[in-house]
Amino acid sequence: MKLIANIFKGIWATLNFSRRLILNLLFLFILIAIVISIVSGEDQVKVENKSVLRLNLNGIIVEQLTYVDPVEAAMSDAFGDSEEPSEILLDDVIDVINKAAQDDRITVMYLDLQRLHSAHLDKLRDIKDALAQFKAAGKKIYAHGAYYTQAQYYLASVADEISLHPYGGVNITGFGMYPLYFKEALDKLKVTQHIFRVGTYKSAVEPYIRSDMSPEAKESNLGWITPLWTQYKTEVAENRGFDVANFDETFAALTDKMEAAQGDSAKYAIDNQWVDALTTNQAFAQKLIDEVGLDAKGKSFKQVSFNQYLTTLPPKEFAENPFTEKVAVVVAKGQISDGKRKAGAIGGDSTAALLKKARLNDKVKAVVLRIDSGGGSMFASETIRNEVLALKAAGKPVIASMGSVAASGGYWIAASANEIWASPSTITGSIGVFGMIMTFENAANSLGIYSDGVATTELKGQSPFRGIDGGYKNLIQMGVEDAYDKFISMVATERNLDKSAVNDVAQGRVWLATQALDFGLVDKLGNKNDAIEAAASLANLEMYDVITIEQTLTEQEKLMQQLFGASMVQSAISALVPEQSIFAKTALNALDSVSNTIALQTQMLGQLNDPNHVYTLCLVCNVSPE
Repeated sequence: MKLIANIFKGIWATLNFSRRLILNLLFLFILIAIVISIVSGEDQVKVENKSVLRLNLNGIIVEQLTYVDPVEAAMSDAFGDSEEPSEILLDDVIDVINKAAQDDRITVMYLDLQRLHSAHLDKLRDIKDALAQFKAAGKKIYAHGAYYTQAQYYLASVADEISLHPYGGVNITGFGMYPLYFKEALDKLKVTQHIFRVGTYKSAVEPYIRSDMSPEAKESNLGWITPLWTQYKTEVAENRGFDVANFDETFAALTDKMEAAQGDSAKYAIDNQWVDALTTNQAFAQKLIDEVGLDAKGKSFKQVSFNQYLTTLPPKEFAENPFTEKVAVVVAKGQISDGKRKAGAIGGDSTAALLKKARLNDKVKAVVLRIDSGGGSMFASETIRNEVLALKAAGKPVIASMGSVAASGGYWIAASANEIWASPSTITGSIGVFGMIMTFENAANSLGIYSDGVATTELKGQSPFRGIDGGYKNLIQMGVEDAYDKFISMVATERNLDKSAVNDVAQGRVWLATQALDFGLVDKLGNKNDAIEAAASLANLEMYDVITIEQTLTEQEKLMQQLFGASMVQSAISALVPEQSIFAKTALNALDSVSNTIALQTQMLGQLNDPNHVYTLCLVCNVSPE
C-alpha cells in the first residue's frame, strides 16, 4: 500500500509541476506579447499622406463608458460573443475629428455609419459641429451605406455627398413613445399595486396601473417630442439644403412618393434628395481610390479607421500639466443610486467623492458637473448636491452641464449650481416624486399560501404576502408629499423662483431645454465646451487646462486592465503570431483558463491582508484554474 501511495504521490507531483510550468509559461508569453505590443504600438498605425479617415462608429455614443470587467471584455472581444452593442465615448469621436481636421495627411473623411446603433440628438449635434469644422478646413466628407437610420442620417446629412446602395433605403420616422402597460396582466396574476405619487404628470408608474397612456402623459410627452422633432427636421433640412416639408409625416404622403418611385426605396431616396447618388460598395471604393490612391497593399484606398486613429492621440492621463490652473469636469451618467457605483452609473457617495476631489485640489478653480441621468434615489441626489454646495462655499464656481437628459434626480443635482447649461435637445424637469409597492396576498391565497401570526404592534404586520394596512399607506403618501415639497422648495430657493411658479412647471412634467429656459429652470443653452468656458469665466481664468476627474482604479483593477484590455490582448497575440495560425488559436483558447486564474488571484488579493506581498508572489504558482 505504501508503494502504491508513493506512486500516486509521484504522479500527482508530476502533474502538479506540469500544470504550474504550463501556466507560468503561458503567463510569461502573454506578458512578453503585451510588452511587444506596447513597444511597437506606435509603429502599428501608419497614416499615409493623402489618406481617408474612415469614421466607422460601431455601437452607442455615450457621455461616459460603463465600467466593464476587463477579463470579461477581453473574452467577449476575442471570441466575438458580446450581445450588447459597444459604447463609443463622445469625447473620443470629437477629438478624432478635430485632430484629423488639422492633420495634413488626412484629406477626406468617409462616414461609415452602418454600425452606429443610437445616439441622442445632443450628442449627434456635437459631432455634427466637429464635422463642420473638418469641412471648414477645406476637406471633403463622403457618406456611404446600404441603409440609414434616423440617427445615422443626421450625421450623414453633413457630408458633401451621400451615396446609397442601389438596393438600400433611408428610414426617418420621427420620435415617439409607446411603452408597454401591464395592469391587466397584474390583475390576472392577482398582484396588488400600491402607488404613491405627487405630480399630475409623473407617469413612470402608469404601466402598472393603466392599460393605456393617460391624457396627461400624452400631453406631456407630445409637449417635448414635437419640438425635438422640429429641431431634427430643421437641422437636417439646413444641412441638405431642402425644405422641412420634404419630410414625410403621413402614410398618404409617403405612399404617393413611393408609387412615383414604383416601390423602389433607393429611387425614392434619390428622387426626394435624401441622397445624392446610388452607388455600389465597389464603385464607392473605386471613387476613393481615384481621389486618394491605393494603399500600400494595393487592395483598397489609403485609409485609417476611427479606432486606429484614436490610438495616435496622446493618452489623456499623461497630458495633464501639474502647474496650470484647472477647470475640472465630473461626469454623472446613469441611474442615481445610494452608495458607490462604477463608471457608467451614479452612486451618491462615489460621485460626491469625485466632486470632493475637485474641491480639495488647489489647482482646480471651477467645476463642470456634466449630467446625463433620468434620476433615481433622492437621498443619493441630495448627497451629491451637498458636495456641489461645498464646492461653492470653497469659492469654486460650479456649472451644471446637461447632456441628453437631466430629469428628476438629474435635475436635483443640478439645481444648486451657479449656472445650468443645457443642449437645446436636453430632456429635463420631471420634478416630482413617486413610490410603488406590489403585494402578493391575493396571488398567494389563490395558491393556498397564507401568512398569519402575531406582533406587539400594528406596524410589524406589513408584508408583501399580507398586504398593506391603510394606515401604513397613509404614512407612505405623507412621506412622498413631503419629499415633493422638499424638491420644489429646494428648486425655488436655489433658482430664486417663486415656489408656486416651480409647482406649476413641476408636477412630474418633462420639458425640453428650450422650454425649461423660458421657465427659469435652465440659464443658458450650449454644449459641454460652452459650460467649460462659462466656468472658467466665473473663476476669472484666462489660461487654464481642462481635466476630467474619474474614479481611481484599485491596484488589482489596474493590473487586470493592463493585462487584459480587450484590444491589448488581441493586438499582443497578433503581434507575435498570425491571427489564423493554430498557435494563435491555441493561445486564445488557453487565455480563458489563464484569465480565470488571474481573476481568482485578484479576488483573493482583495480578501488577504498581505503587507509583505508573500501571498502575491506565490499565487501564480499555487492557484489552479479549476
